[in-house]
Amino acid sequence: MQNTEFDIAIVGGGIVGLATAFQLQTNFPDLNIVVFEKEKELAFHQTGRNSGVIHSGLYYKRGSFKAINCVKGRKQLIEFAQKNNIDFDICGKIVVAVNTEESQRLEQLKINGEQNGLEGLKLLNPAEFKEIEPNAEGVKALWVPQAGIIDYKEVTNRFAENVKLMNSNSEIITNCQVLDYKDSLIKTSKGNFKAKYIIFCGGLFSDRLALKDKVKLDLQIIGFRGDYYSLAESAKSKVNNLIYPVPNAEFPFLGVHFTRMTNGDIECGPNAVFTFKREGYSKTAFSIKDTFQALSFSGTRKLFINHWKFGLNEYKRAFSKSLFLKELQKMIP
Repeated sequence: MQNTEFDIAIVGGGIVGLATAFQLQTNFPDLNIVVFEKEKELAFHQTGRNSGVIHSGLYYKRGSFKAINCVKGRKQLIEFAQKNNIDFDICGKIVVAVNTEESQRLEQLKINGEQNGLEGLKLLNPAEFKEIEPNAEGVKALWVPQAGIIDYKEVTNRFAENVKLMNSNSEIITNCQVLDYKDSLIKTSKGNFKAKYIIFCGGLFSDRLALKDKVKLDLQIIGFRGDYYSLAESAKSKVNNLIYPVPNAEFPFLGVHFTRMTNGDIECGPNAVFTFKREGYSKTAFSIKDTFQALSFSGTRKLFINHWKFGLNEYKRAFSKSLFLKELQKMIP
């Protein structure tokens, strides 16, 4: 019979939820922990739908939590992968400037990375960066040796395995949606549970879960979908590792890029288009509730008004493979 009483309950079976469970179980082996995941498998949403890049800490503002935790987290991730025989590769990446204006931003990006503790960053001329990526074109590139690739879905599942190995009384329950909670009582689609503490790691629904817990928010989750293409087998040799554009500092997106995956495939993307459904992955996915909530938020309207041209171009590329390809050809013609 399944245990229904736990010390800690974690809502959300993505990498954040399982990393939280793993760290707690490591530090407190006797605690009985349960993780609830509404989908049939772990890492079904954001964790399993990204380019699998181990980021270095290059882009974030010096001293910010993002910068500090990206660098610390990268080191911890690599250590965990080594201990658990998870396939990864610290292959490095180049960030390619295709014009003079981007070249100037690239120099500032190098300074920012160094302020965040990155070593070995190097500005390269075309002859130098072609030794790393022979098919890349541009006026200058930044070499970032700390960047790498990994399968985050595999990482998440290994977290879950380790939790169970440390404490057989802990549980990872999939196909189990949390419907409501009050104090220590948690109502789910698989019955009622009790926990002394509840930790929410709800991804795209974290704001709604926070409101349910009567937290006053001045922010809201606004969903953006990223589209990818894969290079054909005959074209895979054009990319050795990771090739990125110089990001636009006005947006939290890094631009479409080339990524060699751990299985050898080459992904191209993602773009960043407003989505009308928080967990909608098709171009036509739609939710009245998600759309109304997003468009009712003043931050969304402000973003659209100030950057309508950027948004329109992203949508054009989402529905036009040729336009998507044209953006990629700026780095590899």
